Order: sequence, then structure tokens, then C-alpha cells
Amino acid sequence: MLKDNFNFISKLSSSKILNWIRVLASYFITRIFGGSHHGGLPLSLSIEPTTACNLRCPECPSGLRSFQRPTGKMDLKLLEKILGEVKSHCTYINFYFQGEPYLHPQFLDMVQLCGTHKIYSATSTNAHFLDSEKAKATVESGLDRLIISIDGTDQSTYESYRKEGDLSKVIDGTKNILHWKKELQSKTPHVIFQFLVVKPNEHQMEDVKKLGKELGVDEVRFKTAQIYDFENGNELIPDQDQFSRYRKTKLGKWEIKNPLDDHCWRMWSGAVITWDGRVVPCCFDKDAKHSMGSLQTESFSSIWKNAHYRKFRASILKSRSEIDMCKNCSEGTTVWAN
Repeated sequence: MLKDNFNFISKLSSSKILNWIRVLASYFITRIFGGSHHGGLPLSLSIEPTTACNLRCPECPSGLRSFQRPTGKMDLKLLEKILGEVKSHCTYINFYFQGEPYLHPQFLDMVQLCGTHKIYSATSTNAHFLDSEKAKATVESGLDRLIISIDGTDQSTYESYRKEGDLSKVIDGTKNILHWKKELQSKTPHVIFQFLVVKPNEHQMEDVKKLGKELGVDEVRFKTAQIYDFENGNELIPDQDQFSRYRKTKLGKWEIKNPLDDHCWRMWSGAVITWDGRVVPCCFDKDAKHSMGSLQTESFSSIWKNAHYRKFRASILKSRSEIDMCKNCSEGTTVWAN
């Protein structure tokens, strides 16, 4: 963790630090005095390389093939435009929204472009494509953080959620990354095992910590699962209350634990960019229903400051619980790290 933190700090610049101050100041001013003023630009961005995925996870639009928006992969020229516009203020880019990033044929070129602008880069993968050659290229690309989804420690448990997945490929891919990281004497990427806690796998939480230690990953993290159809209960909701986003009411129905206060740090600190350049306010907007503008025709700063975005932030402050994408929000209840 310490090495990863130092790596992140090493990529900061005076303009990025100043932007942090502006964003934090404007956020707390709105918390205290109201209004939707924003004095800076986003600290982090999620950029979607592709919507394609090789798995069929039951609570994922990519896995269900259920998108209500166009699908495809990002053009490298569009990414170059985006990075050129955000390089002075953005400190962190997560190359992930929906889909499996490694299915984009130029994914590692995207990572290298990010590195040329000294922006910390991360991605999340199911690790099925990390053969020795791709693992070596990943380490050489300069990727700063690699989150590997591993939701079970035996095949039957793993595939109960990661439909059509192969646990042996995940483990082999992890070994390949760690091998080349050592072979090339590289401090990056910081490798994280991410375990999505659902009822079929919650009994293996201690096992995955042991597996992570045996393999030599840097961290093991537990993440709560977003479930779309939860009101009448769901077979994926875990028994361990602390790892569930939902709770049962006295009437026998289920509700989200998040109180949905009328404010949201994400509206001030970050945004999501879809593969085709649409800017959406949050990763919970899977179908980009709340597009704030398109980077195909507009600059990022003009979209971030436009009337549509200001109006949306104001609606969050007025009544967040009435906004569709917020109704299943887990802000504050998402990840436990070990």
C-alpha cells in the first residue's frame, strides 16, 4: 500500500494539487451553505475502453447483453483528445466502466498514453486474457493498479457468479503478472484481488485472503454486490450483514441501507466517459441515460461546467432519492480492504 501511495503522489503536479483544493473547497461550501457551485475540475475519471465482455455475470449489463445504449470500443484518437484536455487536473484514471478492458485490441496503448501525461492509471479485469505475453506487456505499459476479480476459490463457487468463467485462467493470469513484475523489477502494477461478496461465495472469504497471500498479490479487497431486483429478496444477498448493501424491513421487504442524503461527493470529484465519448455523472448510470454532453463535439471543461450538469448537481442536492440511478447507490458501503 505504501509503495502504491508514493507512486500516486509522485504523479501530482502543482496544478493538480491546486485543483484538489478547489474541488474540496467548493464541495464543503455547498455542504455548509447550499447551492451547486463547483470551483474545479474532476480529480478522477472512469473511461470505458469497451462494452464487450467474455463472461455472463447475472448483475452486469455487459454479461446480460442488456445495454440500452450503443455498444463498441473507444477510438484511440478520442482518448488522445480526452487526455490532452484533462492532463492538468486529473490525478486518477480508471480504465473501466462496463466490459472487459483487455478485449480492446489497443487497451495497453491506452494505458501508455495515460502514462505519458503522468496520470495514475488503473483497470479492473476478469484476468482471462493475461497469458505470459499480455502480462509482460501489461507490466511494461506502466499500468499503476490492476484489480483482478476473483469471486471464488474453487471452480463451482467462482462460476456461480462469473458465468462461463474459468478460475484456473484467473489464477494463471495473476501468476503471470506477478512473475513479470518480479522479472522486470517493476514496482507496478499494484495488484489487488477483488472479491464480490454474494451468498454463494461468502463462505470463502478467508480462503481468498489465504490464496492472495500465497500468490503474493498486494491486497485482497471485499466488495458488496449491486443487485437490481432486491425488493423481494434475492439469492445473491449474503447472510453477513456487513457485506450486504440491503437490509430486510419489518414488513418483509428489502431496502438499500444507504440513506441517500441529498449530496454526493462523486458529483464534485469525478465523472464517467463512455466508449463513444459521452460524459455521464456516475458509474451507476449503466446505460448513460444522464449524458451531460459528448466529447466527440465538445470540450471536457465546457461539458463539466454547462447548464445541464449544474442542473443535475442541483437536483442531487434537492432530492437525490428521486433520481433513478441513485436509488441503488452504495456510496459509503462499497469496499472493505484487508
